Amino acid sequence: MHPDTHLLLHHQRAAELRQRAAELHLAPTASRTGLRTRLGWVLVELGLRILPRHPGRTSVASGTA
Repeated sequence: MHPDTHLLLHHQRAAELRQRAAELHLAPTASRTGLRTRLGWVLVELGLRILPRHPGRTSVASGTA
């Protein structure tokens, strides 16, 4: 299939799917997206707190051996 034809069909199908999702109210709402975003940033912050502050040092006990 020619690339331009394939791209045209892809855009047409994507538009149909977006329209169908809007009809079925499957599009994400602003409050749901906001909650996901806030939860994602909380998880990132928690992960950064778990990481060691000195990336070159793995543990305190490793320097005594």
